Amino acid sequence: MTLDEILVEIKKAENIIVIAHEAPDGDAIGSSLAMCLALRNMKKNAFILMKDFPENFNFLDGREYIISHSEIEKYDLAIVLDCQNIKRINAEFIEYFENAKVKVEIDHHSRNDMFADYNVVNHVSPATAQILVSSFEYLGIEITKEIGTCLLTGIITDTNGFRNSNVTIESFEYASWCLEKGINLPNVYKQSMLTLSKAKFEAQKLAMNRLEFLHDGKIAFTYMTKADEAEIGIKTGEKDGIVEIGRSVEGVEVSIFLYEQEVGYKASLRSNEYVNVAEICLTFGGGGHIKAAGANMNMSFEEAKNAIISEVVKHLK
Repeated sequence: MTLDEILVEIKKAENIIVIAHEAPDGDAIGSSLAMCLALRNMKKNAFILMKDFPENFNFLDGREYIISHSEIEKYDLAIVLDCQNIKRINAEFIEYFENAKVKVEIDHHSRNDMFADYNVVNHVSPATAQILVSSFEYLGIEITKEIGTCLLTGIITDTNGFRNSNVTIESFEYASWCLEKGINLPNVYKQSMLTLSKAKFEAQKLAMNRLEFLHDGKIAFTYMTKADEAEIGIKTGEKDGIVEIGRSVEGVEVSIFLYEQEVGYKASLRSNEYVNVAEICLTFGGGGHIKAAGANMNMSFEEAKNAIISEVVKHLK
């Protein structure tokens, strides 16, 4: 079995790097920290390559193992978490993954390129963190309170606080286990879902003020430019969740959040009932989940806005 083979590779390796997708969300962050802590408990020299760490996740253990790529000297094994393809890895880190002697990926997205030597992919799992829960249990890797808190954070954030339809019985069983172990679930929920920096609050307010409702209110659209980001002082990772503002409005089926990047724009989409936004984003070379997906669009603002809205309209009833 793949997990057994991965454990053999972990035991053989001395130096291991853990990588997640660019602009990491709670699942990418929680999974990366949990994996690194578990490897450290196995006496492995493990580090995390990650940029844009949102302040509201500072309550999690393992942040001290996040390093810049310039600090890496040698490594035997690279583990990529929560990435459906190699393009989702931060461009600065791709070469470190490609140059690893052994490559492992663990992911839960609906489409996956199976781009590593060992691929653990569960399309029905609501979070990569939940895959790690079962994987650690299978391999006999202890889930300490510190690791458990990181994994719980990943599950809570990728299920939108247990509110998304992707939540499973196993999600609640793990939450129950965490409570039994003394993990402060209410605090994890508060810190990861409800706590906002002032900059993120200002960004959400701006996005809300710009919200447009199109096609009989079935589409909610908002956006943010690089100039907005500079004025507000928001960090890359702090834009996570802004797209949820539109989805929460009654009658909205698809919420679109368009934000400027160094080249072009990133479209973040969420749906409520029936639209497969992963399919929409695949049209533009992106992907994700049925009700949560994104795509990079190398276009001007107006071109990107018109293109993504036109594609969404094709999927509306």
